[in-house]
Amino acid sequence: MVAPPDADLFAAAPPEVSVYEVSPRDGLQNEPIIVPLEGKLQLIQALADAGIKRIEATSFVSPKWVPQLADAGELISELLGPPGSPPGPIVYTALVPNARGGERAIDGRTDEFNLVMSASATHNLANLRMTQAQSVRTLAEVIAQAQQARVAVNVSLSCAFGCPMEGEVPGAEVLAWVQRFVDLGVTNVTLCDTTGMADPGLVARRVGAAVARFPQVAFTAHFHDTRGLAGANTYAALQAGVTRFDASLGGIGGCPYAPGASGNVATEDLVHLLQCLGLDCGLTVEGLAPATKHLRTLLGHDLPAAVGRAGPRWQRHAPPADFEQIRERALARDATG
Repeated sequence: MVAPPDADLFAAAPPEVSVYEVSPRDGLQNEPIIVPLEGKLQLIQALADAGIKRIEATSFVSPKWVPQLADAGELISELLGPPGSPPGPIVYTALVPNARGGERAIDGRTDEFNLVMSASATHNLANLRMTQAQSVRTLAEVIAQAQQARVAVNVSLSCAFGCPMEGEVPGAEVLAWVQRFVDLGVTNVTLCDTTGMADPGLVARRVGAAVARFPQVAFTAHFHDTRGLAGANTYAALQAGVTRFDASLGGIGGCPYAPGASGNVATEDLVHLLQCLGLDCGLTVEGLAPATKHLRTLLGHDLPAAVGRAGPRWQRHAPPADFEQIRERALARDATG
């Protein structure tokens, strides 16, 4: 059904790849409708049933800014159960913007904080309403808060491959921001192509430099398919040594600060690529199909995912209904010379 691993892609045995699902937060917050709590819980259960092991479930931002996720506390409580419940098989992550959000996330016993700032000064100000210096101070406070509560922390660095307002973001600046958070004790960092400006060459250089300089950091790649390069960028990131990738079911999501920006790379499309490469991520396109169907019903519109439209490359279709007549006519031409 799928190809064996590409011998030229991996110097040693092919790695196991992790796919991190972000549609319940990154995806739903960009939808014009507000999905009810029960619908979110059903979506997350469908993702868990498909084999997803890490899900960004919600965001503890002010409901004033993101009304689609106003039920964050209730959602986390439903997912993790009452205090004293044993840990489940799924890691539930929440975006935490500040110390107040951190308090709410800790009260809900969130498994992991995802903290966000931008490598672009302009994007950071437009998106977060803070300067980069203010963001670092805010996130340092949240990191200390999480460390005291023994909660895992991931930092997502937006616009790590370019900004739609500033243009190129120098690689040295990206590495410097990673260093700032490493100095604060962070060992999980996501390099985000927030608006789909990355290309495979840039990904190879930037990710390769980050992996080489910070071997103690577990890097995740976060790509958008705005210009159709998410698959190629994933391939480049794999070659550079990254084995953790964010994805959003159906390809939902987006960014309000880049005209034409699409959602995250679709989970179905990413898993399809990994299956074609013969890489194990614990997921299959077929296993994701019920969750995709549920999401389409939940949102009431078609989804951008390419695999959802065309099916996987190993899917076979019946020949035309008159195929035998076509064959007979073709053979008859040979017989008559």
